[in-house]
Amino acid sequence: MSLYTAVATSTGRDGRAFSSDGKLDVDLALQQELGGTGDGTNPEQLFAAGYAACFATSLQLVASQRRIDVSSVSVRAEVSLLPNGGGGFTLEVALRTTLPEGLPSEVGRELIRTTHDVCPYSNATRGNIPVELLIE
Repeated sequence: MSLYTAVATSTGRDGRAFSSDGKLDVDLALQQELGGTGDGTNPEQLFAAGYAACFATSLQLVASQRRIDVSSVSVRAEVSLLPNGGGGFTLEVALRTTLPEGLPSEVGRELIRTTHDVCPYSNATRGNIPVELLIE
């Protein structure tokens, strides 16, 4: 049974994306690096924002279960679009997590590893695309 289902519609990379509840409504544009105008956001940015938010929230959950304060945590997701060698494309991700000062490095590494097992985005991408976990 689903806990929640998000519904969004897109008219394409040079178009618009919007959610069924109206809370998301963005113009999309092909990146300048790919020959487009770059005048809107793109699917890679949306994926990066979603993954960063999901990983940060999952980290807060994991830390709270261990009674560790990570209220100052931030996660930066870098999503790269790459040719796959077969005429299509693939993604790779680097997740850069900034943990609170004073947190022992081994505790931080364990939190990140456990979060990667809990996060829905990490579980969806595991085995499909490379995801590098970095602590800043």
